[in-house]
Amino acid sequence: MASFDNPGYEQGEVIVQEPNAFAKILTLNRPQKLNVFSIEMLTRLSELFLAYENDANVKLVILKGNGRAFCAGSDVVSIARHFYNGNRRFGATLSEKAFTMSYLSATYSKPQVSILNGIVMGAGAGVSIHGRFRVATENTVFAMPETALGSLPDVGSSYFLPRLPGFFGEYLGLTGARLDGPEMLALGLATHFVPSTKVVLLEEALVSKVGSSSSTCDVALISSIIDEYTQRPAVKNNSACQKMHVIDKCFSHNTVEEIFSALEEETKINTNGDEWLNSTIQSLKNASPISLKITLRSIREGRTQGVGESLVREYRMVCHIVLGKLSKDAAEGVRAILVDKDMNPKWEPSKLELITDQMVEHYFGKLDDDGVWKELKLPARPNLLPENVSA
Repeated sequence: MASFDNPGYEQGEVIVQEPNAFAKILTLNRPQKLNVFSIEMLTRLSELFLAYENDANVKLVILKGNGRAFCAGSDVVSIARHFYNGNRRFGATLSEKAFTMSYLSATYSKPQVSILNGIVMGAGAGVSIHGRFRVATENTVFAMPETALGSLPDVGSSYFLPRLPGFFGEYLGLTGARLDGPEMLALGLATHFVPSTKVVLLEEALVSKVGSSSSTCDVALISSIIDEYTQRPAVKNNSACQKMHVIDKCFSHNTVEEIFSALEEETKINTNGDEWLNSTIQSLKNASPISLKITLRSIREGRTQGVGESLVREYRMVCHIVLGKLSKDAAEGVRAILVDKDMNPKWEPSKLELITDQMVEHYFGKLDDDGVWKELKLPARPNLLPENVSA
């Protein structure tokens, strides 16, 4: 962690450093749990972001994680524990906080620099990928692994995934494939790549130089400072980025069944065997069938929606998942992958062909306003970004 002379300092699940009046550094601080979000963390983070936005002196907010993760998502183990104890509302409340924070990041009027020096998954992506600057390192590991847990990629991912090149977003969302720092840069998920050995120097440069600028929101200056420390590493030969033509060919299909069939056809063409193809097919086979179905439709709808619309729809879907009227795959996925760790979830429905269009439609239906399960109401934002928001 960078050290600064006489910084304002606050300890807790969100460490606050205020080295001067112009730059604020927020560090997610649950390192033993990979900085997964609690309700309290998200509440505090939102409070700080809003306070800095309303402070005319603040020109920059740096967001990072303590330990080997930036943020591995929301605390799904706690969600599962509450679920098993009969408190299904806890998961929806945590999701509401995460979605609202993601929206705040997407519509933030001041530059946000997220230092992604470690694991970035789920809600960790929501509070960073929507922001202005995303700095990856050689330690970065990005994924949206929700279909393997019986859920779906959310926190506005149905907005940013379909805006990746071609149909790479469908590939990432359906398979939960992991990306490293160079791959994130190549795809545009990261805006910069900085070696981890230079991250402290980058922070110190940002803090000192932004404060000396006369501009209230000098995006160009911040970009030029990060550029001084940036490298452009090539992606590996076995990277999925090298498979773009196959991904576009297979994941452009309209149904999950057609995607499966297209991938299987590719294995017939590649008779010598293709590790990436086999791994991709296996990831889809391991995922919850209902999750695959609703995820594909979610990403396709997100292609023509703003981030606000996407978040409202995703929250609706998450609530239906938590309520579990048609399937309890989310609870089963967390049990099998994160709690018991037997890695053998029993999905129900167990096969794609058992899932009807009406079942899929259920997850997109509006919530019954019974006083408990309500539609997501995003806060009014004074500085909307028209290219991002049309809620």
